[in-house]
Amino acid sequence: MKQLYEQKGYSQEWIEKRMRGIAIRQELTDEWNLRDNMNDLELIFTMLGEKVTTEITRSKNAENFPECKTAAIEGGGVAGNARLDAEKKIGRSVISNENYIIEPEKVKRKRLQ
Repeated sequence: MKQLYEQKGYSQEWIEKRMRGIAIRQELTDEWNLRDNMNDLELIFTMLGEKVTTEITRSKNAENFPECKTAAIEGGGVAGNARLDAEKKIGRSVISNENYIIEPEKVKRKRLQ
């Protein structure tokens, strides 16, 4: 990742801040392990929302927080509507109360270390 930023011409100071930010976010998501607890359909609709949000952000050239927030709301709406439509067709909720994994990744890593 660092090399990619270097090739794009970012300063070393910016790259270091970015890499620290990525590490901190990874630490938080490791702690929460949200996706580890999702079933296939939950993951698919989450990815749909994220991808549509990315495309909306690009197509509207969203740059500031309010514009990005609007794109996120719109992208989430697309995924939410798709989920509701799928639930009508399959006759049940795609959201599960079950913990999808038996052993979270952070627990596995601690055990393997």
